[in-house]
Amino acid sequence: MSDLNSIPVIEALSANIVETKFSDLDTPTIELAKNRIIDVLGCVIGGANAPGNKELTDVVRRWGGQKESTIMIFGQRIPMEHAAMLNAVMARSYDFEVMAYVLEGKFFPSHHAATTVPTALALAEALGAGGKELLTAMIVGDDVAARVQAASSGHPINLGWDGGTTLSHLAAVATSSRLLGLNKSQTKNAFGLVLGLIGGTLQCYWDGVPTFKLGQGTAATHGIFAAKLARSGWTGLYDPLFSRYGYFSVYGGGCVDPGILTRDLGKKFYGEAYFKPYPCGMPTHAGIDAALTLMSQNNVQADEIQEVVIHVPYSHMANFYYAKPFVIRDFPQGDAAFSYIYTVATALVNKSVGLQNFTEEAIHDLRIKSTVEKIKMVERPQDAELGIQVDLHLTNGRQLSEYKSEARDWATKPTPREQVIAKFRQQVAFSKTINSKKAECVLELLRDLERMQSVDQLLKFMMV
Repeated sequence: MSDLNSIPVIEALSANIVETKFSDLDTPTIELAKNRIIDVLGCVIGGANAPGNKELTDVVRRWGGQKESTIMIFGQRIPMEHAAMLNAVMARSYDFEVMAYVLEGKFFPSHHAATTVPTALALAEALGAGGKELLTAMIVGDDVAARVQAASSGHPINLGWDGGTTLSHLAAVATSSRLLGLNKSQTKNAFGLVLGLIGGTLQCYWDGVPTFKLGQGTAATHGIFAAKLARSGWTGLYDPLFSRYGYFSVYGGGCVDPGILTRDLGKKFYGEAYFKPYPCGMPTHAGIDAALTLMSQNNVQADEIQEVVIHVPYSHMANFYYAKPFVIRDFPQGDAAFSYIYTVATALVNKSVGLQNFTEEAIHDLRIKSTVEKIKMVERPQDAELGIQVDLHLTNGRQLSEYKSEARDWATKPTPREQVIAKFRQQVAFSKTINSKKAECVLELLRDLERMQSVDQLLKFMMV
């Protein structure tokens, strides 16, 4: 049986989703949310032609249905939940989108915005909602997922779940419930319904397969679907969070601090703020930074390297997919993007790391193969920080070493919008889908998103 004393928690969260007004949001919260939208739309553009996306789009188009929301880049209106899925998959395709947040001084890795932004846009287009309502719905959705994750005893990955899929279901159903105009009771039911739709195994990262991005999209689909069912009268679990087989029991390893769920609720809104500089898993970024520093500060050429030693965090070699041996299989990008070895190798060879480093041609580069063969990994001491050290042993006998910790400066010093825009333009140049004139129109509209009465004008520039 559920603890009846816990049921008001889901009721409080549902009430906050329904009752929050745009005027309740402070300027930093709004501006950060707009930055997330810029970043995610840039990743939609950059990821549009990633392996598998055209094939997925062709499959979904054949489903037919109401012409409600736009498939970005490729065009055509399809049912809102299907459009949200495709756009979310494109956004996550290079694992480049904004992620992670800080709540009460603690850091939490996450992938929510790649689902909430496409979900909010698809619904806003279909329903004729404006920029203020879009922003409000997205912000309350991100906030719910952040609070539930922070309150959990552990990350879903500790139980074999893909957190980018599990938690994004909660964010999507909150965003959808708000935009579909559900009342508090219906919103609570929507949470109770979406819990039965969550899935997503962590094995996709070990196997290097494209389902890592598919779960980002199914979360959008299921969030909209659950909210529609609740609006039609379906009832969900009475307590989707704290019941015996509720979220915390099944996906969170328990609840370590239930107070986080309602503390400052409606006053503080948490959302992702790490605007990734490299299109690959965040744990690789410290190793990339170390490798790039070594190459730039010491004027080293890749052919001068005799051996590379990557010092990874304790226990990673047995328990973390980033430290698995690097092999190229059926989906090369999936093997490369979540690999300490590949990301350090491409940084050493190319002296930069961008989208171009994760194409199939780049991954098969013989210079990368040669460098990979020179790399070995060792574990750092158990009490060491979670950073990465890269040692280079050169053919002339020199030995160089560089250590980098995980980036945390973004947590206290917000990323300037100019940096987010520069990343957006970088993806436009890489993708070669929409032209630069359309891209600049998108940026101009997003600067004043809260004044937009309809997202139709925005979306027409997000198509070839």
